Amino acid sequence: MKDVNVVALCVFVFFFLAVTVMGFLAAKWRRAENENSLDEWGLGGRSFGTWVTWFLLGGDLYTAYTFVAVPAAIYAAGAAGFFAVPYTILVYPLIFTFLPRLWSVSHKHGYVTTSDFVRGRFGSKGLSLAVAVTGILATMPYIALQLVGIQAVLDVMGVGGGEDTHWFVKDLPLLIAFGVLAAYTYSSGLRAPALIAFVKDTLIYLVIAVAIIYIPIKLGGFGEIFAAADEKFTANKTGGLVPGGAGQWTYATLALGSALALFMYPHSITATLSSRSREVIRRNTTILPLYSLMLGLLALLGFMAIAAGIKVQNGQLAIPQLFEDMFPDWFAGVAFAAIGIGALVPAAIMSIAAANLFTRNIYKDFIKKDATPAQETKVSKLVSLLVKVGALVFVLTMDKTVAINFQLLGGIWILQTFPALVGGLFTRWFHRWALLAGWAVGMVYGTIAAYNVSTPKQAHFGGSSAEIPGIGEIGYIGLTAFVLNVLVTVVLTFVLKAVKAPEGVDETSPADYTADAGDAGVRDLPKVGAGSH
Repeated sequence: MKDVNVVALCVFVFFFLAVTVMGFLAAKWRRAENENSLDEWGLGGRSFGTWVTWFLLGGDLYTAYTFVAVPAAIYAAGAAGFFAVPYTILVYPLIFTFLPRLWSVSHKHGYVTTSDFVRGRFGSKGLSLAVAVTGILATMPYIALQLVGIQAVLDVMGVGGGEDTHWFVKDLPLLIAFGVLAAYTYSSGLRAPALIAFVKDTLIYLVIAVAIIYIPIKLGGFGEIFAAADEKFTANKTGGLVPGGAGQWTYATLALGSALALFMYPHSITATLSSRSREVIRRNTTILPLYSLMLGLLALLGFMAIAAGIKVQNGQLAIPQLFEDMFPDWFAGVAFAAIGIGALVPAAIMSIAAANLFTRNIYKDFIKKDATPAQETKVSKLVSLLVKVGALVFVLTMDKTVAINFQLLGGIWILQTFPALVGGLFTRWFHRWALLAGWAVGMVYGTIAAYNVSTPKQAHFGGSSAEIPGIGEIGYIGLTAFVLNVLVTVVLTFVLKAVKAPEGVDETSPADYTADAGDAGVRDLPKVGAGSH
């Protein structure tokens, strides 16, 4: 068992406790008179301005995936892991076109979730249920990735034992993190991660600014770093500084598929709808690319770990181990805290978003149709705890050595909601039954294809790339499933319109998608389904 790095652990615990206290105190931040509603607990009162939204979205989107999984992928496979950088560049022009429209119609009708919008737009509870179930399912492996990040830094500090340790002791850090996260999320709702995001982003920018200068100086410069990485990949005949011929298709499909999927996730939409105007959303799409710059620099840490001679069986430990080896103990503790807090913030938002989906689109639509706002909030709080339990199941049962697959697996599923959500924001042409059939085909194909991918350590769900039929190259399963989804949707829409199948009632109007209520009246929203259309 590894010796405990006491200094680093003390610094880590200090920051961890500080943000935990902030999480509980956040319940009183921007406190409203009516606290017992999902608008308050789950969306922070829809009152966040540009900077709070920027930090919240940054804390929401740039996670332990950013700090641990992406550099670990580059440490193991080389430049192929950089797919995360172009996809975060591609995504912002994309969301500039549709997020303001989603904000406007959601503000007009009091929609809390994407499923609320889908139900209102297409008049289909079945399609709404499909979107809600998909969102919950896709969120759990993403939360699991955050818990893996926390476990990685604790393992490097010598807390929790090694692979031969009893399972309870080894996974105790995850259980502790679960308890802390669950407690302050239950208490404060979205305000907790919104407030903590300021600390998280400040720490991450501080750590990366130091790391990108200090570590290369100690290693002899970037020339030496790239040379060492190239030597390793050449010797192992795996990966490389440039993706090979087949790998280029994987790279392109992963980048495109991930870009299309990112803002389909419930947590991305929850952070978006918490803002107070559509102009806040537009401004954020122009300044969020600053995080993409940070992501590119963070990804280089994978090459630095190779040059520093880091040897780990679990690639997720590479960057935490790099920090411990290269930094003084006290600053290593700061870096570990950045990773740990960088995992807590998005995990909190994700659990809230998934809970909102269950409450509004399963509990209220199918179980208790007359649920009061207070009952909705209570159910959402309880479900946010259950979602974290589901995430723990993913962590404890799946191979954690390639944790980036947690995110890619969730992406396969959530991408199948794109036609209903984004398509619905611009056109009513798609038929609701066709959208449901397309979603089903994409989900079934994507899940089976991902299940059949294996690794040496794991029989199934070992990865998210597979042979694309008819092309013969390696590609992202999620994008293939998405193409099948769209094809089925379009063909069936023609058929269903030809036979005049009932289309459902659209409760929205064209003006709803462009209106901006400004800063006023954000707390006085109509209930879902209570619009005048």
